[in-house]
This record gives sequence, structure tokens and C-alpha cells, in this order.
Amino acid sequence: MKLSRDPGWVELERLATVVRPLHLRTLFADDPQRFARLSLRQDGWLLDYSKQRVTVEVMAALRNLWQAADVPGWIARMRAGEAINHTENRAVLHTALREAHPRPEVAAVLARMEDFCAQVHGAGHLNPWRGATGEPIRHVVNIGIGGSDLGPRMATQALAAYRVPHLDVHYVANLDGAHLATTLARCDPAHTLFVIASKTFTTQETMQNAASARAWLVAALGEAAVQRHFVAVSTNLKAVAEFGIDPANTFEFWDWVGGRFSLWSAIGLPLALAVGMDNFRQLLAGGAAMDAHFFDTPVDENLPATLALLDLWNSDFLGAETRALLPYSQSLESFPRYIQQLEMESNGKRVDREGQLIEYPTAAVVWGEPGTNGQHAFYQLIHQEGRLIPCEFIATIEADFALPGHHEKLLAHCFAQSEALMRGRTLEEAAAVSPSPTLTPYKVFPGNQPSTTLLLPRLDPQQLGRLIALYEHKVFTLGVLWNLNSFDQWGVEYGKELAGRLLPMVEGRVPVAGLDSSTAGLVNAAQRKR
Repeated sequence: MKLSRDPGWVELERLATVVRPLHLRTLFADDPQRFARLSLRQDGWLLDYSKQRVTVEVMAALRNLWQAADVPGWIARMRAGEAINHTENRAVLHTALREAHPRPEVAAVLARMEDFCAQVHGAGHLNPWRGATGEPIRHVVNIGIGGSDLGPRMATQALAAYRVPHLDVHYVANLDGAHLATTLARCDPAHTLFVIASKTFTTQETMQNAASARAWLVAALGEAAVQRHFVAVSTNLKAVAEFGIDPANTFEFWDWVGGRFSLWSAIGLPLALAVGMDNFRQLLAGGAAMDAHFFDTPVDENLPATLALLDLWNSDFLGAETRALLPYSQSLESFPRYIQQLEMESNGKRVDREGQLIEYPTAAVVWGEPGTNGQHAFYQLIHQEGRLIPCEFIATIEADFALPGHHEKLLAHCFAQSEALMRGRTLEEAAAVSPSPTLTPYKVFPGNQPSTTLLLPRLDPQQLGRLIALYEHKVFTLGVLWNLNSFDQWGVEYGKELAGRLLPMVEGRVPVAGLDSSTAGLVNAAQRKR
């Protein structure tokens, strides 16, 4: 039976008709214990969802849905290594990458990463890594795309306070030559190491950027320099060797590691280089801690489950189409983009696990910007335009860069925004602060915009690992609830197929034929300009 026909789903539809007319102001006024009832604490974290448009009854019904969908059973299947990615016949075992006592193949790769990082960092290593001219490495350029870029890029920025001195780590993903060219302009060939991250070593964007980087290096240092300035993260050793990289300098990962879940694998090599292997292991430990919490904690105290159920409620019962992810941390600037891929590529699906059309909305459109920048960009629309836009605030009690006078103001803004979104301002309240009656209508805010605030003690490698794993498990939970496969991405593959067909036409090697008039017109226009 489809979950949308389960009695629990029907009950939630009834509760939605009760909740929609209620204002959050009223809910807080009617229940002085609302914050205590609708917040969770776990190992130094505070998840406050009392400003969501839910009641105790709604949360109980949502948790019943967790049981009806057999989320615990799906957790057991994932952990047992069943091929729950059924369209690709693959297991989903990224959690195995961060176990305290990992399987032998994982432990072996981690040991190689540790030794390689020590070589590149050079301090005290018997065999430090040097470039072709004997110079130490000062720049690392990771060339990848999607999961081979977004995860390590986000984490490297998030952990900037922990970076290894005298080593700058850069990321290149876009096929647009501007991305690579502007990055190389900051690098010296003699001091630069490239990490080419591609499971198959055939990804078009990655391999084009890698070829151009190779040409740049060879022009400066000669063909023989490639082996001292390139390493790979891949499973295709033949293609790696053909590129000129010593297979001994290739770091393995496995088909049971999906791209957007691969930060914990050798895909995290540039991050380990940026912050040191000890900190990378702390990141893994944080992920493992969140795994233990998710696997073993009852649903009413379970952080990923709670976030997932709130998302389902807002999307499928209150009609929200987007969600704003708003970290009050400049170090988490790239976190919304990372979560965009994690959630929208995983759960932006139209068919269920049986190949049938889904009859309810799935993944929301995720977007966001760090506070306080976003306050001066798009908060106006959230406050007054009228669309339902659930917001997710993330903040830390301690600053990672503790400049006097900054962090207290940052937290005040974060808490003020969630309060303003909840309360709004009535016409009478606006009149009391308006210098002119003609301005009063402009100062009215409806409020009743739902939000969640996640307050962390600090942003360090372990806390970041917990945060990333929190959202991974949220995605998994929603996939189970919506009865879809969160671990494939056929929509991405379709665009690649069409690009491969169009490339010879854009290059002028074959006639423009078999296209709709718009696409043909665009190709012809590009050819004329070229």
C-alpha cells in the first residue's frame, strides 16, 4: 500500500486543516512549555523546532508514519549491505567509511592517505614529497565535479581555522575555462600538486580540466614532471596510467560509495591535505557519532528523523515548495550548496521504488546564504511577500575566528530573525513604531513563517562530521518515507547523453541535424560566432 493511503497519512491531512489557520504566536501563547516540548538536546547540540507550525499531535502522527514506512527496517537493510540502490544494484555503505574499526580495505586507504599527507606536509617525514624540481608543494588543486568537488570544497572552507600553514588548497569543477585559468594564475607549477578525482576517470568536465592542467604543467616543467605533480582518486587504474599518473599514486574508493556521500572516502584527500589527517579522522569520528545516534535513538529523540519529518510535513501537508538553509557562519558559506546536491539530487524524483509516479511532492528546492549577508539580500521576501518558506538556521555558540565584538552580534541577529519570522508585526504594533500613518502598512509583517534553529557548541572537525552525517541520514529517511531510491540520479545522466550528441555539432565536425528548431538555432548561432 502506498504510504499516502496509510491511515496515518490521512490523519496528517486532517491535522493540516486544523493547523493551517493557527498562528505561531497563538501556539506559543497557549503553551508556555512549547519550547521544552518541541526541542531536542543531544551531546551539546540544541535543535529547536518549536517555531515550526506543528503541534504535539502533529509530531506524534508524523512519528507514526516513520513506523508505518518501516524506517528501522530500511536502516537494517542499509547496514547489512543490501543493494538498496536497486536501479544500479549497489549497496549503500558510506557509513562504513567512518567506523571506529573500519573494514580492512577502508583502513588501508586511510593509512595511505595519512602517509601521503605526511609526505606532502613534509615535517619530519623520512621521504617528503617534492615536485619535479625538488621544491615543496605549496598549492594543491583538486579537479573533480559534483560529489568529487562539493563535499571536500565545503569542508575545507568550513575548517579554515584548522588549515595546515603554507599549503593552499584550491578546487576546480566548472568546465568553463575561467575556473581553471583563474586558479592556475595563483599557482606556481614547481610548487603545485593536482588531485584528479573521478571514479571512472572518464567524466567529461573533470578530464577536460585535467588535460588542460597537464598541458600547463608540461609546458613549464616537461613531460617527466607529471608523475611528481599529479595523483588520482579513481578506480580506473588503466586510464590513470594512460594519463601519466603512477598507479601507485592512485587512491581507491568503491562502488558502494555514492558520489554525494563520498567525502568520507579518498575523495576527502584534498581536505586531509588542507587540515591534516588527524583532523580528517576527527571528521570521520563525528560522522560515526551521528551514525550511532541515528541507528540507536528512538524516533521521538532522533535528530535526523525529526528534521526529515518536519520537511515532509512542510512539503506534503502545508504546501511549502522551497526551504531556506541559513548558516550564521561564514565558514559554512558553501554548506547550502552542498545540501542542495545532497537533497535535491537524492530525492528530487518523480517515480517510486516500483517505477510508479509519485502522487505527492518530494524534495523541496533548497537555497540559502550565510547570515548576515542574506538579511540584506532576500529576507525581505521571506518576511513580507507571503509565500510559505520554512527556514533552517545553523549557528555555533563559540566562534571559530574569535574577533572581539563579532560573534555576540551575529548570534543576536540569528535569534532575532527566527523570532521575527515567527511573530511578525501587527498593524497596531506597526502603528506604535511608525513616525507617520502613511508608513504604517509598510511595517506590517504577517509572521507565521516556520523555522528550525540548530545550535552547535562550535565548528570543529568532529562537529562538522556530525552535521554532514545529520543531513545524510535525513535524506535517507525521507527517501524511505517517500518510497523512492535516494541513491541514483538518472536526470543527471540524461543531460550528459544529450551533450555528447551535441558536441560534434557545436564543434562543426558534423552537420546540425535531427534537432528541434530552438536547439538547432542555438548551435548554428554558436558556430557562426566561432
